[in-house]
Amino acid sequence: MLNNAAIFLIQALCEFFAGVLLLRFWLQVCRAASRNPLSAFVQALTNFVVLPARRVIPGLWGHDLATLVLAWLVLVIEVLLILLVRGGMPDSGGAIVTSLLMALILLARLAVYFAIGAIFVQVILSWVNPQSPLAPVVSALTRPMLQPIQRIVPTIGMVDLSPLVALLLLQLVLMVPLAYLERLVGLGF
Repeated sequence: MLNNAAIFLIQALCEFFAGVLLLRFWLQVCRAASRNPLSAFVQALTNFVVLPARRVIPGLWGHDLATLVLAWLVLVIEVLLILLVRGGMPDSGGAIVTSLLMALILLARLAVYFAIGAIFVQVILSWVNPQSPLAPVVSALTRPMLQPIQRIVPTIGMVDLSPLVALLLLQLVLMVPLAYLERLVGLGF
């Protein structure tokens, strides 16, 4: 019972911090406005680790690769801590490689969950308060996913169905390739 509580706390803390790092990377890739409460929160929470890491990990094609690598490393730590709580650290090189791959899968799953959350927030903001200071940021985050779908799926009765199609596609990504990769790696997170 204490093991389950420890695993819960490890997952909650590590995935929260990795999620904030991933959000920082995503905000930068989507070129979201940096003068908003969300960006300020993300930067304040992650600057202590990102700024020193940028000296060691170079950017790639104008993107802050240090932030993405740090998010992955936080998830590697999560996987290793959970293995430790469950009964011991991996001894073999194969188990360590498996842990590294599992962290990569967790990062992909976290990215999909963030995309789903961003779409939900955008839909709710468009109904409730389209003039919210958060609306342009969320729009910048979801635009790369929704624009290709909007070219294919027409609006029906002035209702944009692209968020619904995007949510269905993201759920399929969770159910098929990511679930398959999780079973293939076999750590059962």
